Amino acid sequence: MLEMRPDCERCGRDLPAATPGAFICSFECTFCTECAEALDDVCPNCGGELMDRPTRAVKLHAKFPPSTERKFKG
Repeated sequence: MLEMRPDCERCGRDLPAATPGAFICSFECTFCTECAEALDDVCPNCGGELMDRPTRAVKLHAKFPPSTERKFKG
């Protein structure tokens, strides 16, 4: 199950688990659409490809909660 991180690691933008617009690599590093484009879809942490992150249905959040740990270092 994906961690579903709540923010872009590059700019800090909120990325709710139930909405599209997030990109992840195989290590689940997470970026918003704009930052993924600026990074040419390559993760700056591991060099992996950034792919569209799937959404998680809101009805599953109670049983499988998305992460609340923010990764933006600002």
